[in-house]
Amino acid sequence: MEPQPYWCSLSYYEMKQRVGEMFHVGCNVRSVIIDGYTDPSSGDRFCLGILSNINRTSEIEMTRHYIGKGLMLTYENGEVYAECLSENPIFVQSPICNMSYDWHIATVVKIPPKNRLKIFDEKDFVKIANDNVHQGYEAIYALTRLCTIRISFVKGWGAEYRRQTVLNTPCWIEVHLNNPLKLTDNILMKMGSPKVKCTSFS
Repeated sequence: MEPQPYWCSLSYYEMKQRVGEMFHVGCNVRSVIIDGYTDPSSGDRFCLGILSNINRTSEIEMTRHYIGKGLMLTYENGEVYAECLSENPIFVQSPICNMSYDWHIATVVKIPPKNRLKIFDEKDFVKIANDNVHQGYEAIYALTRLCTIRISFVKGWGAEYRRQTVLNTPCWIEVHLNNPLKLTDNILMKMGSPKVKCTSFS
């Protein structure tokens, strides 16, 4: 897999609204902490406390207060781990992690404080990509969804929770994994344009 300058890019959301700029984690940074503090962000630390939002509600304010030490994402030999550093749980939706455990692809996993979970494995992704090449352009394009992981702080969502979608959680991040996204892009370029235009009806 071709290493990219940034192994992941992070977007922070409050409900449906993205807040602040996308945060890029360089390939020389193996672990990045996403916390609720107000220190300036650095290459290995994304501080959410300094981000402002004029549409912020009291529920969001309260949730931000409980982010605390937040979480750490670690990239080791093509594997990505999420560790909860906060005193409150984090909630992760990783399609490829769910597939590896034979869970429903939309499952949201609760990670309690001081616990960590492998949320992505590039070897698994390469195998899935190879298995899907013969199914055509659309099947490979659909793999881009596996390269995006959603993580919420304090409040969970999904079938087991009152909030049905991540867009209803007060504070969450979207993790874009750039190495597998680039691999998908390379495969699509070699395949050429689809014979049938991709639409919501195809």
